[in-house]
Amino acid sequence: MTRKSADGGRSTIRDVAARAGVSAATVSRVLGGVYPVSATTRTQVLRAVRELDYVADARAKAIAGAGTPTLGFVLDDITGPSFALMAHGVEREATRLGHLCLVCSTDGDAAHEADFIETMRAQRAAAVILVGGGADTPEYRSRTARVADGLAAAGSRLVLCGRPPLDPGAPVTVIEYDNEGGAYALCAHVLSQGHRRILFLGGKPEHTTAQGRERGYLAAHRARGVETDPALRLTGDFTRDSGYRSTRRALEEGLDFTAVMASTDMVAAGALTALREAGVSVPGDVSLVGYDDIPFARDLYPPLTTVRVPYEELGRLAVRTALERGRSAADEHLLLGTHVVVRESVGAVGGGVSSAG
Repeated sequence: MTRKSADGGRSTIRDVAARAGVSAATVSRVLGGVYPVSATTRTQVLRAVRELDYVADARAKAIAGAGTPTLGFVLDDITGPSFALMAHGVEREATRLGHLCLVCSTDGDAAHEADFIETMRAQRAAAVILVGGGADTPEYRSRTARVADGLAAAGSRLVLCGRPPLDPGAPVTVIEYDNEGGAYALCAHVLSQGHRRILFLGGKPEHTTAQGRERGYLAAHRARGVETDPALRLTGDFTRDSGYRSTRRALEEGLDFTAVMASTDMVAAGALTALREAGVSVPGDVSLVGYDDIPFARDLYPPLTTVRVPYEELGRLAVRTALERGRSAADEHLLLGTHVVVRESVGAVGGGVSSAG
């Protein structure tokens, strides 16, 4: 049962300081774990914490050794279906291994991400898992390597999931899935149905995930001696609205295509709506494929042919690797496979579209 302070409320940091015979600032230093204090002082403070049952929050409790150890999970947007699946895997595996998972959704704000990582470092989190693609630049490698070094010095481990790897030797675990291989197999399936003009709805050009999927698209064409039309490669982002806008644009500009290869299932959902509004039948007139195999892909009409990415297992593996095998200083790089899930949205080449819907 939680002890009460002198005024009848919950114990405060000042109560702990008074019991331990130190200042409140010293209590903060001990609980934060980032400033050196003597072993005697630390023992006095932690004894007072236990006796008063003082807990500033769950993270402080973990740091004080009185609760569950933590790990941090950082992603751009937790509402994205693929990210949500990965977060579920991370949380389930962290719980199984006795860790508290703290999630930070940054909305792409690099400063917010940096602040959260620094908080995790200061609190001696067992690991910090960063999720999502990005631009592979010298600045990114330098900045992330510093983060990895800082976490390693604090006894933590940086795990990159789907992010660009760092230079060899960095104390980091990289877990990826085969973006290019999955896109290659998917595009090869569409080409095998006789399609030769495949509209590709890509992501941001600088985004490494988008780059990998476009490379697979191009490689599949080269392997079959099919020339690609640059006009059929459109950029956007990985959202439903982007797929809708890009498909509308292709229809309005009169692009000639018989199939659409969307960079994600969300993009494919937007494309499907735009095609239907234009009176284009899928797969009768135009075939359509996505990427990710998020749960609703099978519930679209027609059910969507796509690439299966094991997002939940990716999250589980990130936790297991960081906590069970990621304590060494050396870098570690794992690659998960993907595979095509064939459903009903692809048919033999049909009439296609070549004019505004």
